[in-house]
Amino acid sequence: MNLHSGARTFAVTSPVDGSIYATRSYVDGSAIEAAVARARAALPGWRRTPLAERLAILLRFGEEMKARAAPLADAVAWQIGRPLWQADETPRLALIGELLAGAAPETLADMPFPSDENIRRYARPVAGGLHLSICAWNYPTAMLGYLVTSPLAAGNVVIFKHSPQTPLIAELAEEAFRAAGGPEGVFQSLHLDHPDAERLIASGVFNAVNFIGSVNGGRRVHAAAAGTFTQVHLELGGKDPTYVRSDADLEAAVPLIAEGSYSNAGQSCCSVERIYVDRSIHDRFVEALVAETAKWSIGHPIGEKPMVGPVVRAVAADTIRGLAESAVRAGAKRLMPQDGALKAAKLGTAYVAPEVLTGVDHSMQIMRDELFGPVACVQAVSGDDEAIRLVNDSDYGLSASIWTRDVERGVALLDEVEAGTVYLNRCDHADLYLPWGGIKNSGLGRTNGRAGLIEATAAKAYHVRSVIA
Repeated sequence: MNLHSGARTFAVTSPVDGSIYATRSYVDGSAIEAAVARARAALPGWRRTPLAERLAILLRFGEEMKARAAPLADAVAWQIGRPLWQADETPRLALIGELLAGAAPETLADMPFPSDENIRRYARPVAGGLHLSICAWNYPTAMLGYLVTSPLAAGNVVIFKHSPQTPLIAELAEEAFRAAGGPEGVFQSLHLDHPDAERLIASGVFNAVNFIGSVNGGRRVHAAAAGTFTQVHLELGGKDPTYVRSDADLEAAVPLIAEGSYSNAGQSCCSVERIYVDRSIHDRFVEALVAETAKWSIGHPIGEKPMVGPVVRAVAADTIRGLAESAVRAGAKRLMPQDGALKAAKLGTAYVAPEVLTGVDHSMQIMRDELFGPVACVQAVSGDDEAIRLVNDSDYGLSASIWTRDVERGVALLDEVEAGTVYLNRCDHADLYLPWGGIKNSGLGRTNGRAGLIEATAAKAYHVRSVIA
């Protein structure tokens, strides 16, 4: 596979204060080959393990992760800057396992087809085999549910690569899986660098690759798998829109839209990045949103209890500020609580205070490129037709939302929206009961529950003839 050998270290720079939080070494070629060999050796036994036993181990894995909630939350806060009081993702991870345990017996059961007197026909969802799961940094614990728990429940084995920004999460997860009684080789975390990961994918050693991350990262994974017939699942970025109709309940909608724009400092693939508001209520909406934005305090994520901490890297903060300033030069108006801006400047270069931009349009880069920051961009529209045209005028299609008291009309408009998930009177929410994934540059495939389990398997057809005439 022509993999690297020799020690190569990398450092995790904390956005909290710019310090080096941790250093780790990327694994070398021999360690990678040994991990693949262990995974291959473990696959037959894990695939034959009764479903109930697999699910019991995964439920214990969720509990073991919850037992490590404190160190996991501390690692999240220091590695990506989320306020410590918001950093415990273990309840969501455990809930994913619980929902999978409830759905798996029926989802992975044999599916009958019309049969004859001496011929029984059915299809059985069977595990694909060896999976490589690659995780983004922004929800580094919760996303293990999609990338690890789901494929393991279906009977696959997983080699897991976390972002180099969040390596400690991967280490704690592997420790928790072993403590839960997970067999050797079934789940292994490796600190892989990008070139080695791409070479591994290109070698065809994996049956499937599951990736959550940026569009550029997804393209590299997709390109690496070209010609190998590896199943590729990509959950990528978004430029998610919301449309506020003239009849919307602003008192209820504005706080939720603010949360959709600013939670996790706007660093979510389904953050609300484009807000289209009917012109007749535009000024009232903006006034209410600015007032709500003032409640989203910025501060030190460990020493204080702010709503927002720093973004993940100083270079990301520079990009966010640059796109906002470019929009202002093109005619947008910046509405930012002044005390927030001043405090962000004092805290450090990775801190970006929540703000509102009005007067934006699609000629501006900030309305076209994924921002991944706490900036709410508001554009006035003349009504439904213009709003839906602008909602769909994007290279992305992860999620979108509409706010209206007219549920029937709202659902009809959602039918016209190009996105993998659509919401009425809600936003920025990955519902664990529904399939999750996007279209266009937002990815390929679906995760969550039944859809995730099915996509982690292949339908094996059985034609069972009991009597030969």
